[in-house]
Amino acid sequence: MRKSLITTAVLGALAAPSFVFAADAAPGVTVAYNVGLYSQYIFRGLTQTDRGPAVQGGVDLTHSSGFYLGAWASNISWLRDTNNAYTTPPSSPYSEGGRLEVDIYGGYRYTFANGVGIDLGALQYLYPGSKSSGGGGNWASAYTTELYGALSYGWVQAKISSVVSDSAWTVGKYTGSTGGSKDARGTYYAELNATIPVSDLIGAKDGFASGITGIAHIARQEFDAGKDNDIYSYSDYKLGLQKSFSEGALNGVNLGGYWTYANTKDSVWTLNNRNIGDSTGTVFVQKTF
Repeated sequence: MRKSLITTAVLGALAAPSFVFAADAAPGVTVAYNVGLYSQYIFRGLTQTDRGPAVQGGVDLTHSSGFYLGAWASNISWLRDTNNAYTTPPSSPYSEGGRLEVDIYGGYRYTFANGVGIDLGALQYLYPGSKSSGGGGNWASAYTTELYGALSYGWVQAKISSVVSDSAWTVGKYTGSTGGSKDARGTYYAELNATIPVSDLIGAKDGFASGITGIAHIARQEFDAGKDNDIYSYSDYKLGLQKSFSEGALNGVNLGGYWTYANTKDSVWTLNNRNIGDSTGTVFVQKTF
């Protein structure tokens, strides 16, 4: 299918020069890859694939100093799904393309001697395709740029991401908008994450019970794009488990599942007759190498 071919092409194009860079130009650089199959793609509590499967993959370059650069891609459908808020065409943000998300990011990580970690960076979300025309111009650009910062200690991480682009995933000031809409700069996502080492806590160092991690997440997506767009803001929640293999043929394989829910408003977050933040479950298999 086109989605998997595009993902492979993007990753291949990025991966090839990465080996040369790591081996010849900067011996302190390590390269890591990941590819996964998910029952659906959930982003910040919202299904991006109308609960359909997603093929995802990425490449990360990390320097021994703590600086890193990476790219990641997934198939999506939300930019072409019918938005039930609009009764006249166009009822979706994109008329062509809109089936792929590509993220480019870079930043700096460091862990202090006391165990406190920091992660500072920038992330660009790219959505190739053609925006729908007509209908009063109901959407701002899907392309979004964020700056982020995170603090971590032990199992817990607190992170905030702030939009610095004019638009945020089609929310913002658009052609034909009223005075109640404005640029989306200042839109933020504040999250608290816990990665719980279940196996360590129960003393399971070997066997199938080893390598199990619990996942807990709570966050707030707050859109700052004028009073007309306040209705897009929501909170989301996530609970899950992951099993990681570190030996034999399954070395680098991760299996898992998680539950997600977002209290999104039906009036703006209903696509293809379903609120994309509704309670749902996702399972996945991923390989890192």
